[in-house]
Amino acid sequence: MNKGKSSKKFLRFPVISYGAEFLVQGFLMRRNILTYKAPPNNEGYDLICIHPDPRIKSEQLRIQVKSRYQTDCNKTAPIKEKALNAFDFLIVVFQNVGYFYRRSSISSRERNQPEFWTLPVDFVRKYFDGRYSWQKIDLKGVEERYKNENGFELIAKRLKIAYPSRGQEVICP
Repeated sequence: MNKGKSSKKFLRFPVISYGAEFLVQGFLMRRNILTYKAPPNNEGYDLICIHPDPRIKSEQLRIQVKSRYQTDCNKTAPIKEKALNAFDFLIVVFQNVGYFYRRSSISSRERNQPEFWTLPVDFVRKYFDGRYSWQKIDLKGVEERYKNENGFELIAKRLKIAYPSRGQEVICP
């Protein structure tokens, strides 16, 4: 055993981490935001969002997805300073799989629905903490207007996508 080093092993669940991008993609598409996945390990962003109507000229938005699987995490998300110019929105997914920082086993009552926090890049720059090697953004106390559906609306508004409703033209390929 190495003296002076923590013996605590980092837990990695690549399937859960990778799934966060698909969760975000699904929720954005549920909101009628056409969303494409970038290639794996793409630098700076994970998803591209555009207007679903090909006749409407609109910008494309680059989305960076970060996730934490622990329900008992400290509500921070890792983000590198060099990535701050590579995306338009950061979506942080707290997957709430269960409690991992205490010694007891995980029971089904400790699992919660995921939370999504959609943050414009200017917000991320303002609250970015680069003082430590683990550069991050802290989401404790962030306003509810960035959470879940409210956050997805920020992207829809920027792309000028109306909320889906009866009476809207249906676009078929």
